[in-house]
Amino acid sequence: MSTETPVSAARKGRHILVIRLSAMGDVAMAVPVISVLTQTYPELSVTVLTRAFFRPLFSHLPNVDTYEADVDGVHSGVLGLGTLAKELRDEEIDLVADLHDVIRSNVLKSVFYFYGIPFKQIDKGRGEKKALTREKNKEFRQLKSTHQRYADVFSELGYPLELQHYIPPKTRKLIPRITEVTGEKKKKWLGIAPFAQHASKTYPLEMMEKVIQNLQLNQDIQIILFGGGEHERQQLAKLEKKYTNCTSIVGKLSFAEELSLISNLDLMLSMDSGNGHLAAIYQVPVITVWGVTHPYTGFQPFGQPMGNCILPDLKKYPNIPTSIYGNKFPEGYEEVMHSIPPETILRKIHEILY
Repeated sequence: MSTETPVSAARKGRHILVIRLSAMGDVAMAVPVISVLTQTYPELSVTVLTRAFFRPLFSHLPNVDTYEADVDGVHSGVLGLGTLAKELRDEEIDLVADLHDVIRSNVLKSVFYFYGIPFKQIDKGRGEKKALTREKNKEFRQLKSTHQRYADVFSELGYPLELQHYIPPKTRKLIPRITEVTGEKKKKWLGIAPFAQHASKTYPLEMMEKVIQNLQLNQDIQIILFGGGEHERQQLAKLEKKYTNCTSIVGKLSFAEELSLISNLDLMLSMDSGNGHLAAIYQVPVITVWGVTHPYTGFQPFGQPMGNCILPDLKKYPNIPTSIYGNKFPEGYEEVMHSIPPETILRKIHEILY
């Protein structure tokens, strides 16, 4: 009988596959955790299974590669996922850390089990989150952060992590391609990402415009507007044209160039959305504005203080958070963001920048 402990046996695995597909914010939250992993265990090699678009997120990490999951093409469906698992096995994967736990990754789990490759999955805390978001008998308390839930998966594989040891990447160089859009950095750069996936998490654009209008009085602040898609591009183009302190980068830079720009910001103002998580990778101060969601759900940007989270009037809207992702809310909660005056956001901006 073997006398090896599970931990010592796990440490023989030197190539870890990390599964994290899904949305940009979820993938971005994995970056600090994987960074601590490679910092703590430099003998490891790591392959991140994700979408090709997210490859620049991991380009600065040593011993980390990405593998494209073409889930809409050759890797679609059960047969496609079986092909993907075989491809990954041929990459000599020793261990699998599933930071996603969805149908796709569970199919992969079954195949890797057949191959005899250890596979650990995230505990999403679904029961806790249901208790936090329900209307009756709500258990209103801080839940474990998503970053710690990711770290717990590696601990189960035999690689415990201390996330407070995170070292952010260096500020990226502003190449001419970027400064052609933004101009040289001569002022404080404030990034504003005013949109989110759901309207219930989006600060009303007319109220955000009041924030921008007031900030124009500060001659030493340049606002960089972030967004995606044609509708958001058009909305932000109007603000860029109207206010001399605004520059919209939507559709003008690649994702890798956007990351370089974000690393040079002095402050990011975002919703409960992906851009806040991108800025947090570089330990740029992040102000987040929350609608029907709440930082207690565990999605606060990495290393950012609770004081940087701006919340609606919880006395007026006591059922917040009404859902984890902002896709569900009761009647009468459509206007929660209107309970946050622009002055509250402006005060926090000035507090951090000055």
